[in-house]
Amino acid sequence: MLRIAYTTLALALWFLSGTASAQDAAKGKQVYTDNKCAVCHSVGNDGNKKGPLDGVASKMSEADLRAWITAAPDMAVKAKADRKPPMKAYTLAKEDLDALVAYMQTLKK
Repeated sequence: MLRIAYTTLALALWFLSGTASAQDAAKGKQVYTDNKCAVCHSVGNDGNKKGPLDGVASKMSEADLRAWITAAPDMAVKAKADRKPPMKAYTLAKEDLDALVAYMQTLKK
């Protein structure tokens, strides 16, 4: 009986974590839109083709995605990326930053 209760609890937590992650990604997509990220970046056929983000989650860790948003000039130096105009760092509320990173993590090839 106890095994069934633990299994049910584990399944419920797994389901809720997946739902929260999907909700975070949806909110992150809205943060992306609200902050006009498409002026410099594209996802799919939308936005500036000079800064494609398609497949970015397959290439970068969560920490690197976060760093590219919050410390872009430092990351550009580290990656030897010369962008014109140079990327700038953004200051977002923690909740918005977390959601934006969750959205970026959905962008896999």
